[in-house]
Amino acid sequence: MQTSATLDPARPHAKGANANCFRALRKRLLLAGLALLVGAAAFLPKPAHAVDGCLVLLCLAAPSWRAIPQCVPPVTQLFHDLARGKPFPTCSMSGAGNTASHAWSNPPAFCPPQYTHVVELESGSAYQCDYGGAISVLIDGAPFSRTWWSIGGDSVTEFTPAAKAQLGTWDTRFDDDYAKWLAALPPPAPDAP
Repeated sequence: MQTSATLDPARPHAKGANANCFRALRKRLLLAGLALLVGAAAFLPKPAHAVDGCLVLLCLAAPSWRAIPQCVPPVTQLFHDLARGKPFPTCSMSGAGNTASHAWSNPPAFCPPQYTHVVELESGSAYQCDYGGAISVLIDGAPFSRTWWSIGGDSVTEFTPAAKAQLGTWDTRFDDDYAKWLAALPPPAPDAP
């Protein structure tokens, strides 16, 4: 089952040479909006255990939500809520093309290979994923990031090449874990003569 929320204030549409200017401005506004929203969120009264969908979506699109102290409580609460079957929060400041959705992991098809394991059971083998679900973020209608989270509170974020180009720096744990997994694979069998 997938649930989703959308995020992005109305944005200008441009064609030609102005498109790059608008993209750069939108990026700066997104980052500035994240800083303002995260800073203001500390002073806004909130109902107990209610997760602000807009704040969570901005945090999950950041280079590292754990590095932003104001992001840690709402994102941690989000994982807690999702683990208990609560729906993904919504954001009323939505616009076309910017969304987030949650899906449960389903190894091996929907779990990164470095986090997929084969477990032996009495009835045979089964696949297991280190993460219970993933939150996918789209920006301008294109994949941006996917945050894999566990019921225990651990998470790792996979950024697309386009996201990496826009962000410049990001939490590299997903990439590092993948590189370690690749390095640990046995060498390919030699070709038969």
